[in-house]
Amino acid sequence: MTSTPQTARASHGSTGAMIATSLREAILSGEYAPGERVRQDELAEQHGASRLPVREALRMLEAEGLIVLVANTGAWVSHLTMAECEELYQMRERLEPLLLRLNVPVMSAADVTHLKTLADAMERTDDVEEFIALDREFHLSCLRAAPTTLLGAAVLNLWNRTQHYRRAATRFFYASHNRSVHHDHQLIVNAIGAGDADEAEQSLSRHIRRSRLELMRHPAVFDDPTPGRQGRMES
Repeated sequence: MTSTPQTARASHGSTGAMIATSLREAILSGEYAPGERVRQDELAEQHGASRLPVREALRMLEAEGLIVLVANTGAWVSHLTMAECEELYQMRERLEPLLLRLNVPVMSAADVTHLKTLADAMERTDDVEEFIALDREFHLSCLRAAPTTLLGAAVLNLWNRTQHYRRAATRFFYASHNRSVHHDHQLIVNAIGAGDADEAEQSLSRHIRRSRLELMRHPAVFDDPTPGRQGRMES
């Protein structure tokens, strides 16, 4: 059966979405650093695809703020300045607690038990990457129960765009043996369990603010780690 232009476009679109999902996960996991070049030929070879769906995937991630495309030059993982990161954190500081407030009344006892399990697991682990994965699951699990039109997607976008810098803040907390982050998580769980949306909202706002202030104390985090935007395979 001969493919039509419409079926070809649909095939490229689904392949592009699959490549975008894979690349997004690689960026969020730290496989790519901010400012690092993303090579289209490598992605195409990795996924057994042509350049067309790769370009489609890069455009998707550019729309999410994770990739910067430069015409006739290439693609790079987005890199935030300190001012940009602080602004995104301040947006999180206001929007994410609002989203949590909407979720508190509709969260189940099973949801609260899951959050408690995650909070306890974070206290036990000494592995930063494990903590980061648990922390992401903890916070996003607080925000899934209530249906929203725009707010949920906006908060997830803020999480994704600041993921690298949250990883850095976590390393600082571990290095200083700071236990406040664990205290914050337990306060959030207790407030949700009690159905206290006011306390949950305030506890989360303080928690995000604490991370923001810690990050702002370390301006070197915002230095471009790849001067000249060198590619992965370049010497």
